[in-house]
Amino acid sequence: MLASSSPRRAALLSEAGFEFETVPPCVAEKFDLDLTLRELTIWNAIRKGVSAARAHPDKIVLAADTLVALQDEIIGKPADLNEAAQILRRLSGLTHEVCSSVFICHFAAGRTATVHEFSRVRFRRLSSAAINNYVEKVDPLDKAGAYAAQGRGTEIIAEIDGSFSNVVGLPMEQTVDALAQFGIWPRTRV
Repeated sequence: MLASSSPRRAALLSEAGFEFETVPPCVAEKFDLDLTLRELTIWNAIRKGVSAARAHPDKIVLAADTLVALQDEIIGKPADLNEAAQILRRLSGLTHEVCSSVFICHFAAGRTATVHEFSRVRFRRLSSAAINNYVEKVDPLDKAGAYAAQGRGTEIIAEIDGSFSNVVGLPMEQTVDALAQFGIWPRTRV
């Protein structure tokens, strides 16, 4: 069971050959500046996963959280299109970190696992016109850092150092290994 309302996470799991049901998490993501990027994503993933696992203790639940940080300042999802454009201006021409954490649990068996992944993303230098064009074409409001690596991501991203799927929102390399520990494999092994 995927405890997420992210269509990108669902797509990554489906494309990898996993069969699952989706349930939106019943908790809001927290944004506490006293935690590191890794700590905050793990905390949010655990909160989402535990919420879903309490309602479905016999199911194996996967939850994840992804955040962006520029020079150790954590950047979440923008509140509106104006804030999205401001975030993209800040990231323009610079390299930032993306961290995703994944929490998998099976309450009935008393088992949990947590993994996390860091990637570095370098943005192209973006003009105001390029930012406005991007914001018009891609809904930035449900995305950490106000952007998506897939699709039109090549318009703003110059380079990704590390896992591409991590930047999309679910580090598949580690997620596939973690799910295997719970006896869950894709229909066609990757």
